[in-house]
Amino acid sequence: MTAVEKALALQEMTSGFTVRPYPVNHRLQVVTLSAETLQAFEKAIENWDVQALEYKPFLRFAIADTLDRVCNHTLAGCLNSIMSDRNSAAFMLDYEGEPSIDLIDFNVMLSTAISHLIGIPNHDAMYGKYYARFTVRNTDNSDSYLRQAHRRMELHNDGTYVDERTDFVLMMKMVEKNMEGGDSLLLHVDDWADLDKFYNHPLAKQDIQWGAPASKNVSTKIHHPVFFEEDVDGKPHMLFIDQFAEPQNMRQGLYLHQMSESLESDENCFNVRVPEGAMLVVQNHCWLHGRDKFVAHDGLERELLRQRGHFTKA
Repeated sequence: MTAVEKALALQEMTSGFTVRPYPVNHRLQVVTLSAETLQAFEKAIENWDVQALEYKPFLRFAIADTLDRVCNHTLAGCLNSIMSDRNSAAFMLDYEGEPSIDLIDFNVMLSTAISHLIGIPNHDAMYGKYYARFTVRNTDNSDSYLRQAHRRMELHNDGTYVDERTDFVLMMKMVEKNMEGGDSLLLHVDDWADLDKFYNHPLAKQDIQWGAPASKNVSTKIHHPVFFEEDVDGKPHMLFIDQFAEPQNMRQGLYLHQMSESLESDENCFNVRVPEGAMLVVQNHCWLHGRDKFVAHDGLERELLRQRGHFTKA
């Protein structure tokens, strides 16, 4: 089944939202909640707030179930179908209309509902919660590329330096001002032209050491291969990031360097402009993601929300 056929099949089973392939790359599915769904969800959660979600983990599942009920119990099945299919395994979720409550709080609650329909977010040590919020500005002196606006953040997988499984990454654009550029970058592992070259390399299954800068609040070192497992069909899952790899010899260093150069030059990488209030959710082990550089502006400001975690079963 092609991505377009899959989107059409999913659309026939939806209520309160639409599904369509992203025009530039049909692997990515675009899920849009209707204005009526947005209003019904907002009304259903009017007695809940972000603090309650932070303090009571079970409430995060309740808010997810509420969103699914508003969609006549069709949203969870749709999102999980997308994420479990390696040929797609990614969606951008947006909504029509405008929330009537505080926009930031609403976006935290909506992103929480989406993440808990597909899994459980891991604790984010950088922010100290099950999600992280951070801001990109025109100037920055951070110790990683995450907040540096004027350079490209290279393609990578999340979760390389933690011992929790990181099956999915959710990236939501909360607020943006004076922004030009800064598109999200995506490359599906199966579309990478040099996949066979690096997957069949003698170092592909050899443990690499991974660490993190101080801002991540993770001091331990992790050891795992870049191609750390295969899926049920025997296709590779990846865990790679150029910034946090700590090669211990020349062979490892050159293997990782050549891999990074190959990924950055791959013609199948594509840009995604994420609207304010929308989120990208990708299967972390078969998609690499990054960010294009911004055009300099003294008032540039973008606040992002991140959740990353593991898939669950009922």
